[in-house]
Amino acid sequence: MGRVEQRRRLLPARLVYFVLGLALFSPAPYLEVLRHLVEGLRGAGLWGNWHIPAKSSLFRARERLGSEPLRVLFAATARPMAEAAIPGAFWRGLRLVGVDGTCWDVADTATNEKEFGRPGNARGPHKAAFPQVRMVALVEVGTHAVLDAELAGCRTGEVTLVSRLPRSCGPDQLVLADREFLGVPLWRAFTASGAHLLWRVPANRVLPVQQRLADGSWLSRIQAHSDGKKRDPVPVRVISYRLNGVPGAERDGYRLVTDLLNADEYPARELAALYRERWEIESVLGEIKTHQRGPGVVLTSKTPEGVRQQIWAHLLVHHALRELMCRTAAARGLDPDRLSFTDTLRAARRSVTTTPGVFSP
Repeated sequence: MGRVEQRRRLLPARLVYFVLGLALFSPAPYLEVLRHLVEGLRGAGLWGNWHIPAKSSLFRARERLGSEPLRVLFAATARPMAEAAIPGAFWRGLRLVGVDGTCWDVADTATNEKEFGRPGNARGPHKAAFPQVRMVALVEVGTHAVLDAELAGCRTGEVTLVSRLPRSCGPDQLVLADREFLGVPLWRAFTASGAHLLWRVPANRVLPVQQRLADGSWLSRIQAHSDGKKRDPVPVRVISYRLNGVPGAERDGYRLVTDLLNADEYPARELAALYRERWEIESVLGEIKTHQRGPGVVLTSKTPEGVRQQIWAHLLVHHALRELMCRTAAARGLDPDRLSFTDTLRAARRSVTTTPGVFSP
């Protein structure tokens, strides 16, 4: 293989490493990130006659790379991490996962607005300051690892995007979700994967009692809005409870539905206590968008391809950080929740600067 051909083959891998570096050191500018990535080469005597390229060259390189290599890399590497011994990762043999969504502010350009849309402002007729990308994610609760994600413009609803996530679910999982996702088509899409479900119920949903069970839960059914004659119901078990004396708890209480119909094997009290684990997903989104990306930071790419590239890079870096935390916790016999995400992020940044390759997403 000639030297020129070899350099061309290595170029995409180097570009991916650079884009991941942009996510790791966000919101640092291009040249500063590149200096972090190569500084260790100088100390190791490997710098040679290499020079840091111009910023414009890095822009063009990112455009050539696009977002697809990052998306494919994420799909190939995102996987469950939790071992059975990790507290809060499993319940009665089922791996706990959750789904939720968020939005990313992106650069205010005509192409980004055309591709992703710009939400309205609830305080008046004006539009929001920035176009937005909607993202939904499937998250492993015990480790905070993102297992799958979907991206679209802000005009696309979360339910539409979440309907693509059952591809990453399976029989050993219990999927937790909030009330906006409860609907027969989505319910069936997830249960068809073999996964079990524990979802919250909207306040206005009527769930008639078909059979009252010993633990206070009851068997009921839900129907699709299109099933006007109620010929194809889905059997569910309903769990209703209140959180007395808890600040901020809803006065009318909470209702959950699950496909785990056996009250003896899956007690209602345990399921009610388990549902609070769904809020771990909010912590995951905070890790990515606040601590890693930076609070209030707008994604800088001026094109939709560049925006998608940035988001996939952030998801890859977060997954690598979470895997590092799981390995560290396992080596010390700790719960990963005992480790600080922010401290891990800072340590990874230091290690990349001083020893290139020691932390490689």
